[in-house]
Amino acid sequence: MKLTEWLLRRKPNVFVTEERLREALRHNPPDAPVPESLRRSCRFNTGTLDGHEVITLTPRSGATGTEVIYLHGGVYVRPLVSAHWRIIAALIRQTGATVTVPLYGLAPRHTADDAYRFLDSVYRTVVQRAGDRPVLLVGDSCGAGLAVGLAIRCRDEGLRPPSGLLLFSPWLDVTMTNPGIAALTGLDPMLAPAGFVAAGRDWAGDRSVTDPLVSPLHDTLKDLPPISVYQGGHDILLPDAEKFAAKARAAGTHVDLHLWPTAIHVFVGAGWTLEAHQALRDAADRIRSAARD
Repeated sequence: MKLTEWLLRRKPNVFVTEERLREALRHNPPDAPVPESLRRSCRFNTGTLDGHEVITLTPRSGATGTEVIYLHGGVYVRPLVSAHWRIIAALIRQTGATVTVPLYGLAPRHTADDAYRFLDSVYRTVVQRAGDRPVLLVGDSCGAGLAVGLAIRCRDEGLRPPSGLLLFSPWLDVTMTNPGIAALTGLDPMLAPAGFVAAGRDWAGDRSVTDPLVSPLHDTLKDLPPISVYQGGHDILLPDAEKFAAKARAAGTHVDLHLWPTAIHVFVGAGWTLEAHQALRDAADRIRSAARD
């Protein structure tokens, strides 16, 4: 992990100021394509729902029927990248799950309201296909926050709840007002509050930035499915992850918070590291366990 962090520090941090983030977004690449290795090992299907692409991958051998919806990170403004496919590939390989990847629209062109309309359709489609088999929500960074928001919508609208949530380095409060963030800013080689605040404001659209569907930390967090959080200590999102876990537990929701003190943001994408192996192995165990329950 030390080498990975050193390499990241050699790259410019585009989140240091809003201006730097806006400049970077002018050159946003397209979503990373599905790797050839996944195309070979999985049956690959792509379609559209509500005008957005949905990719579904089912392993050619060892498929279990368990369904996973994976929501990618990128601060709501950046596309799916190759690291996301590495995480998805590891989960498929270790669990035999079918993974659905919805490519939701990004801010500032799209907002949280746009995303939830799309994800409602995706979720209903996957639940119908699953039948009595489990459906889990998995995400990293902002995608993990979106997974919690989708679980909140299921609860509030009386839909079948997900069988569990697996959250890698979740972004849970776009206001970035937790006083613990400042102490971690110097340790974090990837993130900075200013760019996150700007992106979160764009994502909220007409909603308040403290709306639970934008910042799930502001929900009651009652009556949610079991949650596992995988978090690094060199990540400015750690204080809110800790606050989220404590609040959810106090509300009666089961939360396991797994902390690697020197790991970075979404460290599970660095699959060559021990920390990533440990976290992904535990996440895979949770997915397999849901299939047995």
